Amino acid sequence: MAKYVDGFVIPMPKRNLAAYTKMARLGRKLWLEHGALDYREAVLDHVDTDCTPNFPANLSLKKSDTLIFAYITYRNRKHRDAVNAKVFADPRMQKFANAKMPFEMALMNFGGFRTIVGD
Repeated sequence: MAKYVDGFVIPMPKRNLAAYTKMARLGRKLWLEHGALDYREAVLDHVDTDCTPNFPANLSLKKSDTLIFAYITYRNRKHRDAVNAKVFADPRMQKFANAKMPFEMALMNFGGFRTIVGD
C-alpha cells in the first residue's frame, strides 16, 4: 500500500475544465507508466456552506471557478522522486514546458505527504 502521496489543490475557471481534464488524462497515463501506484483527479462537486469553513471560502473562489483535488501515490519518497524524474524526462511531458495552462500556476497548492493512517 502507498506510503507517500503528492497532493494538489488547484483553483481554476469552470470554463477550462475540459482542457484541464484532457491534460490530466495524459498526466495519469505518464505517472502510471513510470511507476506511480495510483493517480486521481477530482473536481469539486459539493460544499456544505452551513458547516465548517470550506474550500471556496478559504481560497476566495469566484462563482465562475471550481476546484481540482488531485493526488498521486507512491511506495515512499525515494520512489516518488524516481517516478517524477522519469515523468519529467518523458518527451510527452516536455510539450507542457511552455504551454498555456488552464489555471494560474501561482494558485496551485502542492505538497508531498508521508502517510500516517491507511497504509
